[in-house]
Amino acid sequence: MVSDSLHIRSGGVEGSPRLLLLLHGMAGTGDVWRPFTDQLAGVWAGRWMAVDLAGHGRSPRRARYSFGGLASDVAATAQGDEVVVVGHSLGGAVGLVLATGWFGLNVSTCATVGMKLDWSDDELAKARQLSARPPKRFPTRAEAASFWLRLAGLQDVITPVDAMLDGAVVECEGHWQLTFDNAANAIGGCDAAGLLSASRARVVMSRGERDDMVSDDAIRALGLPSRVLAGAGHNAHVETPTQLIELMAAEGIL
Repeated sequence: MVSDSLHIRSGGVEGSPRLLLLLHGMAGTGDVWRPFTDQLAGVWAGRWMAVDLAGHGRSPRRARYSFGGLASDVAATAQGDEVVVVGHSLGGAVGLVLATGWFGLNVSTCATVGMKLDWSDDELAKARQLSARPPKRFPTRAEAASFWLRLAGLQDVITPVDAMLDGAVVECEGHWQLTFDNAANAIGGCDAAGLLSASRARVVMSRGERDDMVSDDAIRALGLPSRVLAGAGHNAHVETPTQLIELMAAEGIL
């Protein structure tokens, strides 16, 4: 477990036993959920929590990264009689681990957005290479922010001066760098089929129409229908938050 608690941003109905747990993707932060959480009032009758996973944003780093380790950290932070998880990409995989109940959370539904399901040997090898790279240094915040936006696939969605980037870049000894720990790349892909078979929760998988990271066929191969968010790319929760909320409402999740 990380040495200190994860950084969270929360809201909703204080004291509610129902928790909407929002988990970001690789290199992201909990702040990327702001367009989504800004529209939750009157839609979600409970609490919500957007987490910075370990090694991301304002949360502490881990000596070693694994799906179980990230899930354990989140479970120690999130409590509720009923937990609904919405996870983007890496966050979707962490959500599936939590949905097994192995870490003590009562997850009723796990909804994934743009979760990568198929990993080639070359992709896994590249991820391991990236995990060994030292952090890049930049002379200005704007340059660091632009690099992070490209890394997170948000360069056409968020501007480098957006407040959503405050947790993604940091000034350090006269230069700027990302808060993201490159070592987290080593986590690779998860056994989605195995986690689904162990899940105690309902699982709903969605993808942006223009998302090349996951296909309809890959989702259907798991025995689930593919829910497609029209016009969206990999970061559908940021690009078209209203559409994602509408999908979740139609599925009876919200």
